[in-house]
Order: sequence, then C-alpha cells, then structure tokens
Amino acid sequence: MDMVQRVKGILLTPEAEWLAIEHEPGTPAFLFSNYVVYLAAIPPLAGFIGNVIVGVATPTGTIRVPLFAGLLGAVIAYVLSFIIVYAVAIIIDQLAPRFGGVKDFPSALKVTVYSFTPYWVAGILQLVAGLRFVAVVMALFGIYLAWLGLPRLMRPQRDKAASYVAIAVLCAIAITAAVTLIEAAFLV
Repeated sequence: MDMVQRVKGILLTPEAEWLAIEHEPGTPAFLFSNYVVYLAAIPPLAGFIGNVIVGVATPTGTIRVPLFAGLLGAVIAYVLSFIIVYAVAIIIDQLAPRFGGVKDFPSALKVTVYSFTPYWVAGILQLVAGLRFVAVVMALFGIYLAWLGLPRLMRPQRDKAASYVAIAVLCAIAITAAVTLIEAAFLV
C-alpha cells in the first residue's frame, strides 16, 4: 500500500477506495506500522509547533506553552491516538452482531483507521491557532467515511446500517472526548 495514494484516495474518491481497502490486510501490525504511525503523528507534532513555537495570539500578547509541557502533551496525544483507534475498532467489532453484521476485527480496524484519516490530515492546521476548528469539520468528513466503509466491511443488515454507523460514531466521539479529558488531566 502506498500511503500517499491511500490518503489521496480515501479523501478524494472514498467509494472507490473502500473497494480496494476491503481486500487488504487489516491486522493491527499492518495498519499501525504502515499507516497510523505516520498520520497520527501529524496533529501532535503540529500542535506542539503551534503551541510551543508559534504560540497563540491573545489581546495581551502571544502565549506559548512551555517546552516540556508541550513535548509531554504531544507524546501523550500520539500514544493515545493508537489507543483510541484500537478501542473504537473493538466497539465496532463487538456491535456487529447486534446489527446483523459480521464480527471481523480486521475489518473493524480498517473502518476505524481510514475514517480517522481526515482528522489526522487536518491536524496540520494546528500550526495556526485560528484554523484549528477545521479539524472538527474534517472529523465530520470522517463520519461520512465511516458511513461508506462500515456497511461495506462489516456487512450489517441494510435496515440496520444507519443505526450501526450512528452508534459507532457516537462511541468514537465519546472515547475521543474521554481520552482528551484524561490527556488534559495529565497536563494540568
């Protein structure tokens, strides 16, 4: 798999890309070492540079995060990205039978990993404080990717697919929010 082509494909032609993804390996070792390890580094690295070096403009001047706190936050965020992806994949896999789908962890992991792609790519915008909200907008595109990929890979019953996607997305949001709060607690 060519990572750049995969990112381009999942962002620009997601329906066609899910067809290719369906036939590829979905083991944690493969996906984490060939895809997640690189893309999940974008938001923490850009956030570190944006918060520590560039800073955040306020009416009283520019505020910068201290070097050690910024570095610690970036490392924690990077590690937690792997945990979030794995936890969401477990939930998607465990929910599959409830919606008439096939319990298949590699497919659940593929849905999760590739649905997080727009969020990770938009992480580069953390370099500039005023553009950080775009990552949230890109997360909405990730929901669309899950909408396309989850029914194809997990094969739920047609009438239950929308509910399955909705519950999986809500679980992903809840896990991400909880882990973000845990991360913030470590840095305060």
